Amino acid sequence: MKELFVKYESVIRFIVTFLLVYVVFSAFYHFYLKVSDGSKFYPDYLTHLVAKQTDVLLNGFGYNAQMFPHPNEPSIKVILNGKYLARVIEGCNSVSVIILFMSFIIAFSGKLKTTLLFILSGSVLIYAANLLRIALFTIALYHYPQRQAVLHDIVFPAVIYGFVFLLWIFWVNRFSNLKKVHE
Repeated sequence: MKELFVKYESVIRFIVTFLLVYVVFSAFYHFYLKVSDGSKFYPDYLTHLVAKQTDVLLNGFGYNAQMFPHPNEPSIKVILNGKYLARVIEGCNSVSVIILFMSFIIAFSGKLKTTLLFILSGSVLIYAANLLRIALFTIALYHYPQRQAVLHDIVFPAVIYGFVFLLWIFWVNRFSNLKKVHE
């Protein structure tokens, strides 16, 4: 049994580090959501911010976008050219995706400064890509409402998770300590 631990030490270290970081960051985020419940930003500050920035983006694309708090659930209603199309919920704010991204990068860490800079820049890129994703999803729903299920459940999750996957591949191939071990 000891031989297996020695042989797969780097894999075990990656899995344990990834899970530990993911659980800790997720717990902090869950605590943030509990603390922000009932704040002046509805449904929470980050989701509110994503909705407002998506509104600016949609209006910048030439659409008449409006965002209103949903009266019956913790979400923001997205209205495009007078038509209620979607809602921005807590799961749309990209925090869970960023936590997943950061957990992987920390588990495959490189030099401290490089790791922190990549986490920061990658998180900003994921956040921006998510804003663009929500805006494009809303526009696609406006023009192709019959494709709502495929767009929401397959296409746009594939876009955001595919982007994160590409960032991970870039990280492992360019900056992680794993690359140095195998050279």
